[in-house]
Amino acid sequence: MLVQSIERARQSAHVVVLGNEKGGSGKSTTALHIAVALLKAGQRVATIDLDSRQKSFTHYIENRRAWAERARVPLDLPTHYCVQRGEGNSLESNEAEEFVSFSKAVSAIEKTHDVLVIDTPGSDTYLMRLAHSMADTLVTPLNDSFVDFDVLATLDPTNFSVTGESHYAEMVREARRQRRLVDGQLTDWIVVRNRLSTLGSRNKKLVGDGLTELSKRMGFRCSDGFAERVVYREFFPRGLTAFDDLDESTLGMRPNLSHFTAREEVIALLNALHLPLSENGKRRAAARAEWYSVMDQPLQVHDVIG
Repeated sequence: MLVQSIERARQSAHVVVLGNEKGGSGKSTTALHIAVALLKAGQRVATIDLDSRQKSFTHYIENRRAWAERARVPLDLPTHYCVQRGEGNSLESNEAEEFVSFSKAVSAIEKTHDVLVIDTPGSDTYLMRLAHSMADTLVTPLNDSFVDFDVLATLDPTNFSVTGESHYAEMVREARRQRRLVDGQLTDWIVVRNRLSTLGSRNKKLVGDGLTELSKRMGFRCSDGFAERVVYREFFPRGLTAFDDLDESTLGMRPNLSHFTAREEVIALLNALHLPLSENGKRRAAARAEWYSVMDQPLQVHDVIG
């Protein structure tokens, strides 16, 4: 059964789930940055794309593989799986087919990887809920606006205080309850504020106040994520991240200050997630760092996770 595979996977793999029922929040971008950061930290990383329609995460990784070959630059790649979409006439049979595909992917990584990163669709599906219930770490990217805040909570229109939880927050509450029933563990939930303005504003403060209030009710942590930067959009066609070598051969252009600033804010985000590192992975990262030092090559970012 898949539940048994999930339990075995937890013995060796830390499960990180990217979830939000609002599209365009930066789930796939955040997912790949987490995966690459962990790879550079010596971890064995597998990734699963559950968005079988859009496949943004899968396309991001495919772009990364293609650019590495074309530019002849070494780019760390995770072991990737994409759950194929059921195309039958029956919803029940489609869900069963997707369930089997997901089960096979989980079973394939359960003893061979340190971390599993799962990107979920921006819609309520059976596999999306299942992934949330198996998360050790749940990361919810959220654009810094009340439109996106609406998936988490309802607000009083006069004073902007939180009046109740919305559909996604209620779903996460139930998924965390299911997780506790299975193994007694609590999912670490982090809401990440993306597309932050670099300038202070009333909206920025009100959204921040609302998240702080809601976090006390729902038991999640808040972290700043990615600012509104063009470089993140430019990364996608080449499958790059802020952790890759910021030079002309890798970027296909001369780096600018925005590239280095993006790296700093992504490092801050990864540190805030408090993801665990396996001891074997730490030794692999140390060995690679020593090799780069001996070869007199620029070191990769490999030690950014607390």
